[in-house]
Amino acid sequence: MMRVETAPYAVQTVTKAFIEQKSPVSTALSLVKTLPSMSISTADTSGMQGGTIQSRSLTDADMALMVDGAPASAASFLAQNIDSENLASVSVTPGTSPIDLPSTTAAAGVLNETSIDAGSKFGGMMDFSYGTNNLSREFLRLESGKIGNTGLRGYISFSNTYARSWMGAGQNQRRHLDFGLRKDWDNGSFARLFLSWNNTEWVVDRYPTDTQFFRYKDTGQGYGHTAEFDPKNNDYWRNYRNYWNQLFINAPFHFVLSKKLQFDIQPYYSWGLGWNGAAGGLAAGNTTYANGKTIPAGTPLTTYFQGVGALNVGATAKIGYDITKTNHLEFGYWYVNQDYTQHFPRSVTQADGSAASPNNADYQVYQNGQRFFPGNTAGYEIHSLFIEDRAKFLRNKLQVSAGFKYVMSNVWYITYPNRNRMGQNLTAPLPHLSFSYRINEHHQFYLNGEGDFRQPASSSLANTPITGSLPKNQYSIKEELGYRYNDSHIVVDLDLFNYNITNRLLSTYVGNNVYGVINAGNQTARGFDIMASLQPIYGFSPYVSFEYLNARLDTNIAASDSQGNLSAFRTKGTQAPLSPRILSNFGLTYTAGGFFSNATLHYTGPQSVTIAGDQRMPGYVTNTLSLGYHFHPIWRAQSPTLRLNFGNLTGAVIRTGVVGVRDRATAVRLLNGNMSTAGSSAQFFVEPRFNMTGTLSTTF
Repeated sequence: MMRVETAPYAVQTVTKAFIEQKSPVSTALSLVKTLPSMSISTADTSGMQGGTIQSRSLTDADMALMVDGAPASAASFLAQNIDSENLASVSVTPGTSPIDLPSTTAAAGVLNETSIDAGSKFGGMMDFSYGTNNLSREFLRLESGKIGNTGLRGYISFSNTYARSWMGAGQNQRRHLDFGLRKDWDNGSFARLFLSWNNTEWVVDRYPTDTQFFRYKDTGQGYGHTAEFDPKNNDYWRNYRNYWNQLFINAPFHFVLSKKLQFDIQPYYSWGLGWNGAAGGLAAGNTTYANGKTIPAGTPLTTYFQGVGALNVGATAKIGYDITKTNHLEFGYWYVNQDYTQHFPRSVTQADGSAASPNNADYQVYQNGQRFFPGNTAGYEIHSLFIEDRAKFLRNKLQVSAGFKYVMSNVWYITYPNRNRMGQNLTAPLPHLSFSYRINEHHQFYLNGEGDFRQPASSSLANTPITGSLPKNQYSIKEELGYRYNDSHIVVDLDLFNYNITNRLLSTYVGNNVYGVINAGNQTARGFDIMASLQPIYGFSPYVSFEYLNARLDTNIAASDSQGNLSAFRTKGTQAPLSPRILSNFGLTYTAGGFFSNATLHYTGPQSVTIAGDQRMPGYVTNTLSLGYHFHPIWRAQSPTLRLNFGNLTGAVIRTGVVGVRDRATAVRLLNGNMSTAGSSAQFFVEPRFNMTGTLSTTF
């Protein structure tokens, strides 16, 4: 469950061997749950939706989520990226990011999913899964082997997943395609291509408030959508469907131009399109259809989030030069254009209670002769230059790396139909410095420091009410001090960290799986991670990790009292939201002959879930178990394997996170002595009930 690392910063990785023991429906989120810096919340057991990440007082919105080093989907939609069978590894660098990383959101580090390369011989893999909530999944991958004398080798895979919603009524389906291609040259040059297409149709979850959660826990009364249509209160699951198509392309090229000179270029592209619906109340009798006919008062309506274009296109290019055998210099350029357009139309709900497509003109709502079609576009364009020098001294025991990145960004925000426009230009200097010293093959010390900035993602900006100015960009300064030890028996990694964050950006939950963003003052976070793993002893390999975190708000955050006077919450010196002091994990892997098993326990401590600190979430424990057996080859089945994967073995009813931070849950006393207005409870992720997945797989 742990591998030896040598980088001059913290690296936490799950490998192919671990991934192959888990359920095929696993996403990167579920795979990294036992890493020391990670607290993960997931919405379902079928791997269709993704979830959230908390790491060192920060969240997935502060993290660069990548596939093969290119920006990929947000954590809420991480299942769009790649099927788990095509993952070679998932690595987390919780405190740092490479200087050439094409991302502006890496205060919490990087989560990188590395895809496999096809083998040199023709073959493939297939698996079939069945499990709780009527889960069924089929996967097939075909590998070309080397194609003639071209040097090309590639694969294509397709999977289909179906499952019922675990809470309330609903049916969900995911169709996914991955394609990989690689070409190698004798001098070390290579070219890769990875493409994925994802199509999902799933029910938008309802996330419970504090009251709804305890009602479910104490009485069993659920909070999901209903199985039948009620025109007076349309909570029918077919009215809350999400339809989304996502295309992702990444093509890194590495060219060895001479013994000392290299050139790298990595273009990438992603495009998303889709919509989801929700109950939109009842018609008042003052709206019409497209043909001018009045919509009768009391007619059920559906309101939509309609993403008509989520574009992210960019490229990184760099030149590397070996000044000497121990000194490497590289410099480069990164460009990206991100544009996100969405609308919020209304339509008449279909007679059976389901949502019509918002593009279906027969159901669209008009008012005063104009279609009800508000919306906005948010985006940015970035130009960035970077340079880095890496040198080795003392017979390569000491490695020093120093770099500088300069970011120039143009941000825009346009509302429809009035086409009001806001924007800003900004620059950010981002220094990087690291030292690594290897005493011998067993001991290593490292020191790492860097600057980082985060501007709101286009999707978050588009879903944030903008009243006069855009949210401020977040800046952070981060330092790490670490020690590693490894020998033939044990691997140990200790990492101490300190973050100073200005203009903290926090995600808010708008609804329908849509997130906004707000500023929340300044913040300091410091603590340590430690992880250790033993090499197999009689087939057993234990793993433990522990994190201590002390994260504090450094400012009193502005708020208005019940009379409209500007004041502030008493937040200075208090625990930052979403910052549990303790995270711990235990894992045990066992292999004997063809049999294998893996068990994990995870603990997250209590935490605040509001800025004012008036609502908290208790600590919790989650668990998983994997059992399997590798059979001898049978005809063309080279590695027939049966595995069973279990989650939430105790059936615990627990909250594991929030879908967005609230400023307050109740009326609280402000600095001026007056009370604020009443707030509202945070909405929570709830750990899905006991679940099991059985899988039969083989290569051929």
